[in-house]
Amino acid sequence: MALSRRLFVTSAAVLAATGLPALPAAAAPRSTASRYRIPVGPDDTPEELVRKASQVRPTARQVAWQALEQTAFLHFGVNTFTGLEWGTGDEDPKVFQPTGLDTDQWARALRDGGFRLAILTVKHHDGFVLYPSRYTDHTVASSSWQGGQGDVLRSFADSMRRHGLKVGVYISPADENQYLHGVYANGSARTERTIPTPVEGDDRTPGRTFALPATDYGAHMLNTLYEVLTEYGPVDEVWFDGAQGRIPPGKVEDYDWDSWYALVRALAPDAAIAVTGPDLRWVGNEGGLAREDEWSVIPVKENQYGRTDWALSYDTPDEGSRDALVTAQPTTDYLQWWPAECDVSIRDGWFYHADQQPKSVDALTEIYFGSVGRNSVLLLNVPPDTDGRLHDTDVTRLREFRERIEHELPEDLARRARVTGSSRTRTVDLGAEREVDRIRLAEDIRHGQQIESAVIEAYRDGAWTEVGRAGTVGASRILLLPAPVRARRWRIRVTAARGAVHLERFELYRSAV
Repeated sequence: MALSRRLFVTSAAVLAATGLPALPAAAAPRSTASRYRIPVGPDDTPEELVRKASQVRPTARQVAWQALEQTAFLHFGVNTFTGLEWGTGDEDPKVFQPTGLDTDQWARALRDGGFRLAILTVKHHDGFVLYPSRYTDHTVASSSWQGGQGDVLRSFADSMRRHGLKVGVYISPADENQYLHGVYANGSARTERTIPTPVEGDDRTPGRTFALPATDYGAHMLNTLYEVLTEYGPVDEVWFDGAQGRIPPGKVEDYDWDSWYALVRALAPDAAIAVTGPDLRWVGNEGGLAREDEWSVIPVKENQYGRTDWALSYDTPDEGSRDALVTAQPTTDYLQWWPAECDVSIRDGWFYHADQQPKSVDALTEIYFGSVGRNSVLLLNVPPDTDGRLHDTDVTRLREFRERIEHELPEDLARRARVTGSSRTRTVDLGAEREVDRIRLAEDIRHGQQIESAVIEAYRDGAWTEVGRAGTVGASRILLLPAPVRARRWRIRVTAARGAVHLERFELYRSAV
C-alpha cells in the first residue's frame, strides 16, 4: 500500500492531538490549558482549588455523551461459547458459531428498552476479534461460521444505525492471544511506527497515515483501531479498560495511551474515549451505582504515556468535594471534567451463561436511580446468547424496565406551571394542589457543575416546609420522596454553590407505581 499524506506525530504532538496538553513545565503559562482541565499547583489554597473547580467546563462531546443517560454493553465472543468470563487466547476460532445472529433484534430490543448507544466487545481480553482483521488470524474469518465470511462488527454497526442507536466499540488493551504469539508484553521498545502498517495484498485505498510511538503490541492496537475507525462508519464511543493479561509476574505491557488517544481523536473526533480515557471515567464499581454526591470535576494525574488517572483511588467514596480537592492536591496535575459511567450487567456474568437469569425490574430501577439519578450515565450489559440473539427473557426485562421508568417519571407536573425566582431560588406554582413524590433537577453543565447543596420545599399550611435535600446536582439528580407530598407551590433553594448557578431542570412527578 502506498503511503500518502503521512502524518508525523512527535510525543508532544501526540498529546496535542488528544486535546490533552502536556504536563506543564514550571515556567509554562497556565492559560494554555483547555477549560475542560485546569492545572493545579502546590501553592493553591483550598479556596483557589474550589475556584478552579468552578471554572472547569465540559467539551461538546462530553455534553453530548451525558445527555444519552442510558447506554448498553454487548459482551459477545468466544467466551459466549466456552462459558468463560476471561478467555485464554488459544481458543479454536471454530468454537464461535452464532448461527442465528440477528443484530437487528439486538437493536430493536435496546431501542425499545430506552437505550441510545450500544458498545460491542470488538476484542475482549482473549484477543478474538469480531471482524476479519489484517493483523491477526484470531478472528471470525478463521471460524467456519458463515464460511469464514462473517463480520459481527459490520452487522452490529449497520443495525444500530438503522434503528437510531449510536455505535460504540470496546477494544480491550489486554490480549492473551498476542501474548501467546510473543507480541504482548514482550519488552519491546517504543519506536516510531507507521499506522496503518502495510501488509501484503492490502486492498485499502491509500489514505491518511500516521507515525506514532508504540511498542510492538501498541502498534498492533493502533492497527486494530485504524481498521475499526475507518471501515465501519462513525463511532461515538471508544471504550478501553486498564486490564493487563493474566501473564507471569514481572511481565507487563506499558500501554501507549498517548498514541491510542491521538489516533482516536484523529479518526473519530466526536467519539468519547472511556473509561481509561480522557473523556469518561469508571465510577469505581460494577454494580451500576454512583456515589450519593457524584462530581464531574475530578482531581486527576497522568501516568504511563499520558493515561488519564485518578489523583485519588478509583474507589474513593468522595472524589470531588472540597475536602477531596485538598486531600488529592499533592498528586493532582489537573482538575478535569471527567464524568462517571456506571457499568453493570443485566445478569451475574458479563458474557451469556444459560444458567443465569436477568435482574429484576426492581433491581434495575434501583440501578437507574443510582446512576442516571446521580449525575452519571448507566452502561447496562445485555449479553447475546449462543444463537447470536438477545435472550427472550432479557428482551422482556428490558421492555419492562423502560415501562417501569415511564411509570416512575410519567409526566412533569411543572412543565406548564408558572415559574418565578432567581438563579439560586426557583418557585413553581402548579395552579392547584398536586401530589409529588419524585423530583428531578439538572444544571446546565455547559456552565460547569456548581451546586453543592440544595433544599426542596413545599408551601403547606401557610409556610414553606422542607421535603427533600440534594447535595450535588450536575447533569441529573433525581430525588425519591419517602411519601407523596401534596402542595400547589414548590421551590428549590440552592444553599451552597461554587459559582454562578444555571439551573436547567426543576421537574415534579407523581409516580404511577
